[in-house]
Amino acid sequence: MHINYNDRTDLLYLRLDLQTQDVINQEVAEGIVVDIGKNNRIVGIEIMDASKRMDLNGILPLQYDRKAA
Repeated sequence: MHINYNDRTDLLYLRLDLQTQDVINQEVAEGIVVDIGKNNRIVGIEIMDASKRMDLNGILPLQYDRKAA
């Protein structure tokens, strides 16, 4: 699994399946998009306004100063 967070756009992306494949994007709730790949499996989850929706300290592997990044 890969975790990508862009602090400028406040976008969190959880990549569950690292295999390159075509996906279909499906918005499951406002600001939450699920990427669906082969055999209807979830490949990734995109969360917009992530820091407003959850505590990122428990998800992100690193602690860093947002102003310095």
